[in-house]
Amino acid sequence: MQLFNNTFNVLENSLNYATAKNRAISNNISNVDTPGYKSKDVSFGNVLNGALEAERTNARHLSFSEGQKAGYHKFERSGTTYNHNGNNVDIDKEMTELANNQIYYQALVDRMSGKFRSLENVIKGGGA
Repeated sequence: MQLFNNTFNVLENSLNYATAKNRAISNNISNVDTPGYKSKDVSFGNVLNGALEAERTNARHLSFSEGQKAGYHKFERSGTTYNHNGNNVDIDKEMTELANNQIYYQALVDRMSGKFRSLENVIKGGGA
């Protein structure tokens, strides 16, 4: 028996992705002057597929992510050098990504809070 629908799982995976992305961005910013440092990133991976899978209304419908595990992929950006010391961290890009990721994370937290408020309302009897 599943206590909650798949929305909570999708939100949890998305929060994990945003946390990993924030960690990668923070590491990049802290290593902006480290010689030879190659910036890291986290790709969205199959988080989108997980969200699409949550929209399936019937088990007989086609799966959006057949055989794929929902999650994200960490990787190193290579092949580029922005600084004379071999470092490829672009501080402007990293700060922009950090701001975008913070907005994304807060939206996820707000959505999850709304889900819990709805659940609380149902448990309390839904009265106004």
